[in-house]
Amino acid sequence: MANRRWMANRRWVAQRRWMDSVRPAGPEDLDRCRQLMEQAQRESVAVRGGDLLAALGTAGTPPAADWWLTSDRALLVGEFDRVVVGVAAGQVVGRLGRVDCCYVEPDARQVGVGGGLVQALLSWFADRGCTDVDALALPGDRATKQVLEAAGFKARLLVLHRRLP
Repeated sequence: MANRRWMANRRWVAQRRWMDSVRPAGPEDLDRCRQLMEQAQRESVAVRGGDLLAALGTAGTPPAADWWLTSDRALLVGEFDRVVVGVAAGQVVGRLGRVDCCYVEPDARQVGVGGGLVQALLSWFADRGCTDVDALALPGDRATKQVLEAAGFKARLLVLHRRLP
């Protein structure tokens, strides 16, 4: 990670299990959000089913410059010491909230950034009248599954897949 101050403070953060903030992304955050979402896509390809999800374009596709400038979309960032270390994106589809991406860079995991981002998205969805929220977790992606379950998500659909010869 580029910011040495973050690296020096990581031990303290890990012991306290605390992060600085979650806030809406602004235009100045777009490049960093793109980097994190591209990193999320690269990591997801290594998990079972990630290649199919990436091919469908549903695995946290980096947003266009004006993606979040509508009232039915949210782009949030999680920070520590003013360094963006996580990103979450979601949108409202009818009365359903859909988490499109929630990613925290590896060096910033296990300190509450992902949970903070998910909780902020849930509040954002509730403010817009959503009655339900969906999020995807790939098979074998325990970290994502645990963050979502800690926020109250339950599995409601299993998608089975078979490649044809």
